[in-house]
Amino acid sequence: MRHGDKINNLSRTASHRSALLSNLAIQLIANKRIVTTLAKAKALRTYVEPLITKAKENTTHQRRIVFSYLQDKEVITELFSTVAEKIAGRPGGYTRIIKLGKRQGDAAETAMIELVDFNEIYGKGKGEAKESGKRTRRAGGRKKTAEKTEAAEPAATAKGAPAATKEEHGKKEELGKKEEHTKKEEPAK
Repeated sequence: MRHGDKINNLSRTASHRSALLSNLAIQLIANKRIVTTLAKAKALRTYVEPLITKAKENTTHQRRIVFSYLQDKEVITELFSTVAEKIAGRPGGYTRIIKLGKRQGDAAETAMIELVDFNEIYGKGKGEAKESGKRTRRAGGRKKTAEKTEAAEPAATAKGAPAATKEEHGKKEELGKKEEHTKKEEPAK
């Protein structure tokens, strides 16, 4: 029975599989994209993404941990310098797998796996400078938009633009009438 066995063995022994994934990860980091079978690409994604996450923190300890997996000094330097700069603001999902179809010789499903931030075709619309930090999935945008509109109103009045919209004018007039009404009642007492 294979209860809870989620690793794809790729029909290889543990040592062969670790060597294969290590070599694929080295080539992916060096070349930014590689073409392989779909099963290997999916296995490589789970292998390389934690290593890229470790590269965000450029310490000797993290370098040694990643070196224990990859064992290639030039690739480690590339990962901790060039790759880490580009993925600093991304909270995961550093790779993209694109299916390419079946291979001619053995009809194996092939796929291209690439580093997301190094693709010029998909990344043209986005800015290069990305803010680093944690992003959450919670809805907190209302506060930010309210602060932006409040900041925009004083800027508009400084330029000589009308200070209030028609609705705001109506509310101010109503308030003025209420104040006048209360003033008239006070002397009557």
